[in-house]
Amino acid sequence: MEEWSDFGDEFESLSKDIADKIKEECKSSMNIPRYKIIVQVTIGQMKDQGVKITSRSLWDTSTDNYATVCFQNEHIWASAIVFGLYTD
Repeated sequence: MEEWSDFGDEFESLSKDIADKIKEECKSSMNIPRYKIIVQVTIGQMKDQGVKITSRSLWDTSTDNYATVCFQNEHIWASAIVFGLYTD
C-alpha cells in the first residue's frame, strides 16, 4: 500500500465531499426545516494507534440530537457525526 502522505489533500477533499453528501441526503429525505444540520467526517489510517473524536456544543436536550456511524477496513477508518440543532 502507498504511504498515507502520498495522498496529499485527497483525504481532506474526500471527507468534505462525504460530509456534503450526508448533509444533502439528510435535508432531502427528512422534513425538518427548522433544524440546522451539521456534519463532521473524520478519516484516518489504520496504524496500530488510537484516536478519540469528541464534540462540544450548547444545545437543548429536548429538541437537539445527533447520530454517528463508523467504518473501518484493514487500511482506513472513518467516522461521521450528524447533529440536528433546532432553530427558531
